Amino acid sequence: MLSEEKIKEIYCMLAGKVTNYLIASGMDHASACDITQECFIRLWKKRELFHENDSVSGFIFTVAKNLQIDHYRKNKFIAFQDDWQNEACDFMEQPLSGDDLSYLRSRVRRALSELSESQRDAYTLFQIAGRSIKEIARITGVSESNVKIRIHRAREKLSILLQDLY
Repeated sequence: MLSEEKIKEIYCMLAGKVTNYLIASGMDHASACDITQECFIRLWKKRELFHENDSVSGFIFTVAKNLQIDHYRKNKFIAFQDDWQNEACDFMEQPLSGDDLSYLRSRVRRALSELSESQRDAYTLFQIAGRSIKEIARITGVSESNVKIRIHRAREKLSILLQDLY
């Protein structure tokens, strides 16, 4: 059974990645945070199913994806919100102005929305959530080679759609 300390450690390690994955998949920040919290509540309720050394990231991301689908079914809309975290541009020497940041966010949102759902899921799980190919295959229910193909195609399409930003 997972201890309270181990669940806290897992939360600190994965909560930001799950939230970023959900935001990159098109959710607004508040909904992504709510779903992230629900993922860890479900982990807490099922803690007796896991051992201290088990990897639970696959469980967490699968729950997050399923809760996201339920959210869209209940609300009957899918809309990308301009509520991404400002930390996305921390790597830049000079911070962007509000207008520049809004422009970049809208361009990235549009580019991500041009991907097929399967490509977007694989790409955001890999690139934004930091999941391994093996974990993504388990979460999405496809082979590892299929995951690699989806990520590769997503990268190709994004590089074409965003080439003027380079």
